[in-house]
Amino acid sequence: MTANLLLHDDRTITLRGERFSVCMDSEMIQNRVAELGARISVDYEGKRPILIGVLNGAFMFLADLMKKIRIDCEVDFVKLSSYGAEKISSGVVRELKKIDADLEGRHVLVVEDIVDTGLSMQYILDIMHSQNPESVKVVTLLHKYEATEVHVQLDYVGFRIKNQFVVGYGLDYGQVGRNLPDLYVLDPHEDDS
Repeated sequence: MTANLLLHDDRTITLRGERFSVCMDSEMIQNRVAELGARISVDYEGKRPILIGVLNGAFMFLADLMKKIRIDCEVDFVKLSSYGAEKISSGVVRELKKIDADLEGRHVLVVEDIVDTGLSMQYILDIMHSQNPESVKVVTLLHKYEATEVHVQLDYVGFRIKNQFVVGYGLDYGQVGRNLPDLYVLDPHEDDS
């Protein structure tokens, strides 16, 4: 079997034959996650929010974020697909796993790894609002602001990034690279898309 991920050094990797470089290290990510958790703890004091993680990409961010939230909260998951094995969203959103929890009257925090076009997030928000929650807000680790096609309210944003392909910390390239603790960006000379 051919390796899909090759670690070169602390700053670069080759993934699926393409070179990536670190754009955010794990310390930077964890510091920002702690800040977001502290803000959410204050904003939701006494409200017991339910965090809805968007699988698969948000699982690492959600786990670390929950550890930094200092109030009672719950968790559930939804799974969508719009990328497949590609670097660019197909624009077609499919729901692969539905939310199990009853959201009526609840304070909902949708936790996403990355918002780019906004299409997937709009799809999720429509699902959430159809269940009559008390409130719905969005937490995203990354906002790829240059790729936005549909404006959605992002209430807690870890980092705003340019329209570049990133992997690591839960984000993948054809299901590979999620396990990396840092975030890597595709080297500009590698991207032909």
